[in-house]
Amino acid sequence: MSDTHAPHYERLIERARQLPAATCAIAHPCDEASLGSALEAARLGLLAPILVGPQRKIREVAEHCGLDLTSIEIVDTPHSHASAAAAVERVRCGQASLLMKGSLHTDELMHEVVARDTGLRTGRRISHAFIMDVPTYPEPLFITDAAINIFPDLETKADIIRNVIELHLGLGLGTPRVAILSAVEQVMPSIPGTIEAAALCKMADRGQIVGGVLDGPLALDNAISPEAAKVKGIVSPVAGRAQVLVVPDLEAGNMLAKNLTFLAGADAAGIVLGARVPIILTSRADSARSRLASCAVAMIYAHHLARTAPLL
Repeated sequence: MSDTHAPHYERLIERARQLPAATCAIAHPCDEASLGSALEAARLGLLAPILVGPQRKIREVAEHCGLDLTSIEIVDTPHSHASAAAAVERVRCGQASLLMKGSLHTDELMHEVVARDTGLRTGRRISHAFIMDVPTYPEPLFITDAAINIFPDLETKADIIRNVIELHLGLGLGTPRVAILSAVEQVMPSIPGTIEAAALCKMADRGQIVGGVLDGPLALDNAISPEAAKVKGIVSPVAGRAQVLVVPDLEAGNMLAKNLTFLAGADAAGIVLGARVPIILTSRADSARSRLASCAVAMIYAHHLARTAPLL
């Protein structure tokens, strides 16, 4: 995937470089992709990394790949489970303002994040947001949740929306236009997701969800295509020009994001929201630009959170 077609990412990365580097605990960076991206982010001034993992293995990877670990702090741990726990503890004790996944399973890291007594929980449900740079779309396209909540109920969807609204605002992108997706744009009792979409919009009307403009249910076409919305006779501030797509479940979101990535040439940066700090989740399939964009998004948002009230 080409790294040259991502103007939205370039703007985010350049903006992040104007801010002081954020200290980031990287859990188990024991392969070239995770270690290399962390060090590249450090070189660009996005992160001040703390590498948490088996020191011998990290140094072997660095030597094999020609990566320089001079002046980089390493916290030695015996294995990936310990790496996740130690990285989370660095955040809990205030020594890091970001957390980043290295070459361990997402479940291992998130298990430590959500641990009741030692994790990074807040009163908000944890969720994931992709920030997509789609060549054919005029602005960044947020997709949520495609990585954490499998079958979110109404209350969870409300928190997913609150999280992504705060991210959009925190990145300085303004009040987001939020489309709650389904297969159709009418409320149909036979499709429960359409009822939940309508309920979420009413919650926004009543001030239970604030900071964004919501509409739903909307099918994907009339959420992102002005022509499709016009043909269907849908008139709203969101239809045809959504900035955030709220998917009905993880499978739908995951397929949508990967469809855009592998069939439409999009890049997919992403972070986890709703914890004490932003969490950078990377995949081995991510492009180098997507990894850097994820770091930039998390870093900008961490600075925003530091200036505002913590999540309730």
